[in-house]
Amino acid sequence: MDNNLNSIQEQIDQSANNTDQVLSFILGHEEYGVDILRVQEIKGWENTTPIPNTPNYVMGVINLRGAVVPIIDLRERFGLQNITYNETTVVIIVRSEDSAGTQKIIGLVVDGVSDVYTINKKELQIAPEMTGTVQSEYVHGLATINSQLVIILHVDPLINDGILASIKKALNID
Repeated sequence: MDNNLNSIQEQIDQSANNTDQVLSFILGHEEYGVDILRVQEIKGWENTTPIPNTPNYVMGVINLRGAVVPIIDLRERFGLQNITYNETTVVIIVRSEDSAGTQKIIGLVVDGVSDVYTINKKELQIAPEMTGTVQSEYVHGLATINSQLVIILHVDPLINDGILASIKKALNID
């Protein structure tokens, strides 16, 4: 009987390890997602304190319970047109880890939060080679959910290589 219980527990553990939960959000007419374990919180849009000489997608910083958090307009970063700020605009506060293991917290401005999905890792499709504003290295994969394609972003490269590195370059920080 104990062997049977162990076998069932192993199957549960394996199935749990084969899935990820992602928070999906809207940017323009597309749905994107990030690993829900990277999401610290979701906030309504608020004004930021601007930082001079930063790329146009850096909205500024906010004070989040004593921590200074840079706010990035992901819509601007991905080159979307007709960006508006309204009651559905939100900031997703995410945690990223750089190659040295240092935790970074950053806010991503998006058009709205959509849903939380459980995605089977085996069904995640590899993203085609892309250049431009959403490069392949920032895309973890593509998931089809209810016949809708959701672009799953790879948070660490997007934040560290795609955003923070360009901010440091703009500010001449090594």
